[in-house]
Amino acid sequence: MLNVHPEVAATLRAGGPVVALESTIVSHGLPRPDNLRIAREIEDAVRAEGAIPATIALVDGDVRIGLDDEALEAIALRDGVVKCSTRDLAIAAARGATGATTVAATAHLAAQAGIELFATGGLGGVHREASTTWDESADLVGLARTPITVVCAGVKSILDVAATLERLETLGIAVVGFGTDRFPGFYLRDSGHAVPWRVDSVHELVGVLRARARLDLEDSALVVANPIEEELDRELHDRVLADALAAATVAGIYGRDVTPFLLSRFHEATGGESRDANVRLVLANARLAARIAVAAAG
Repeated sequence: MLNVHPEVAATLRAGGPVVALESTIVSHGLPRPDNLRIAREIEDAVRAEGAIPATIALVDGDVRIGLDDEALEAIALRDGVVKCSTRDLAIAAARGATGATTVAATAHLAAQAGIELFATGGLGGVHREASTTWDESADLVGLARTPITVVCAGVKSILDVAATLERLETLGIAVVGFGTDRFPGFYLRDSGHAVPWRVDSVHELVGVLRARARLDLEDSALVVANPIEEELDRELHDRVLADALAAATVAGIYGRDVTPFLLSRFHEATGGESRDANVRLVLANARLAARIAVAAAG
């Protein structure tokens, strides 16, 4: 079922560095036509550090590990691109759909292809009011059963960060902060919560990866929390978040529709600053993941 791009396949056979990239940010996270340009910039950022990018998506029912220009344009510019988590993949593939993969689906497919590093923006997590709605991202369960290292900017600050950290611990998903003692909150460098462990160099992180392999602890993901370099203004962030949450309640928006609604409100209310921050953090995560992949392959 996996159609692995020849460049990606050749690099994997040679034991070279490959970084998986999700496609949901391309189809659902960024406005057209900038999304296509930014998708290419993310891939270029991986290449600039010496690794090969493998953007993952479903194109006309075909699972692609690494996209050529035509496939990347399809994900970025086609109407009706579906958002695929792991539960959706088989159905979407059987129907010949074109779909963008979430963190959970990207991690699953990357691991199947033998890719060990994955860069994304922010993880999904436990939603606010989850104690009554049971609304929790499939990313968490997916990472609990997927052997991959995920470089991210923590979890989106629109989520219940404390509850998400508790779930990560319960599910046995290891978390390290890269150059920080604080768990980042996507747009914010510090979500207000600590990370259990800190690493300060790529060399130290590769040591962690090798220790996980020796101890046979690779049945779940390692989350590398890489804080955004230039965060949003906190006062603006908190005000927009409060207004957006209230608007979602009034509009009766819940479940998987909450995150895109809140992110859209952030984009509108910040005059595009949140989108720019999103791009900066994804590029930074792609670069770090590539550096790790290169060091681990050396």
